[in-house]
This record gives sequence, C-alpha cells and structure tokens, in this order.
Amino acid sequence: MKAERAKLARLQRLEKLRAIAKQNAVTEAARAETTLSQLTTLVERTQSLTQEYAARRDMADGGDLARMQRFIMGLQGIAATTTADRQRAHALADRRQAELVAAERRRAAVEDRASQQARFIAAKLRNAGFSGNSSGRVPSGDDSGTDHA
Repeated sequence: MKAERAKLARLQRLEKLRAIAKQNAVTEAARAETTLSQLTTLVERTQSLTQEYAARRDMADGGDLARMQRFIMGLQGIAATTTADRQRAHALADRRQAELVAAERRRAAVEDRASQQARFIAAKLRNAGFSGNSSGRVPSGDDSGTDHA
C-alpha cells in the first residue's frame, strides 16, 4: 500500500508541474497573440497612411511630387516589413497555441493517471475493509483481537 500511495503522491506532484507548464504556455500564447494583434493594427495603419498619401494631389511642383513619392515608397517599405513581421508573429502564435494544447493534454493525462491511482487505492482499502483485514495482518485464528507471537 505504501508503494501505491508514493506513486499517487508522485503523480500529484507531476500534475502540479504540468499545471505550471500549462500556465506558462498560456502566458506565452497570450503574449504571442498580443504581439500579433499589435502588428496587425500597425500593418493596417501603415497601409492606410500609404493610401492616404498616395491619393494626395496638392503638390506645388515636381520637387514636392518627388519628395512625396519617396515618402510613399518609404511607407510601402515599412508596410512590407511590418507585414512580414505579422506573418512571423502569426506563425509563432499558432505554434504557441499548439504548445498550449499539448501542455493541457499532458496535464490531463497525468491528472487521469492520478485519479485512476486514487481510485485503485480506494478500492484496495474498501476490499481490505470488506475482508475484515484492514490492518493488512494475517489473522491469528482466534477472535480475541490479540496478537499471538
């Protein structure tokens, strides 16, 4: 019985570790999702600015037009870089989400094993109680309740 209880205690400790690992995975997944959201907002805003400046027609001369074109090209470069960053952030968020799912699966598996072990111990205790031998000792043959050594 001691070995079964030690196994249960080990499984419970492992379950706590897996719960901590899951919580870390939740934190990392949330961080990745936040980064993705921020980059998505930045991509949208940069593209909007690019379109707004490209639509302007208030340049006084060719020099203004050339400066505006260089500015728009700079915004397009920023938009392209930010879009690539967003794609990487999306892939990272997907990986973090998969890691979270895997961490939950590992935690749940250990929880199931611990529950199964606890049920096994409880059943063993019930069976020992039904047989009238809850102490685990071999009966001595008389009903006096004293040990005959």
